[in-house]
Amino acid sequence: MALDTTALNSADIGVGTAVQAAVEGRANIFEMTQAAEEAVLRPKDAGPWSHSLRAALAARIANLNDEAELAARYAADAGDFAALVQPTEDGAAQGLAEVVGFMDKVAADTRRVAGNDILALQSAGVADADIVRLAELNAFLAYQIRVIAGLRLMKGMSA
Repeated sequence: MALDTTALNSADIGVGTAVQAAVEGRANIFEMTQAAEEAVLRPKDAGPWSHSLRAALAARIANLNDEAELAARYAADAGDFAALVQPTEDGAAQGLAEVVGFMDKVAADTRRVAGNDILALQSAGVADADIVRLAELNAFLAYQIRVIAGLRLMKGMSA
């Protein structure tokens, strides 16, 4: 396939299929999606969130959304933060309990996120710009997971 992106690989779109043809007609969208992934995982200004921590959090979010293949893809870059890939880990061992709790809540229980969740991060010493960085990562994963689900639906319809 001409486009080698995380979303397309995770959805397992086959070569020569109707879905592939549809995707190639929207190549710019998938190229921009891949660029957005790069921007949230390896931004120019990462703040305190290293690539390996971002990869671990991305894998964790994928796991919370039952996207095992996507989780494994990100987990490969988790390095010293590999334990955080598993939703059973609370982040306390890494000094990230507040961050992990916030990320989990945003990923799995978004409608219950409130101002107090932001205040808890601020009380834990997380700067506002860094809270925005965490939210960006979570928002991108929500988008990417939905794109993958949509591609799988399209694949099922064309089978």
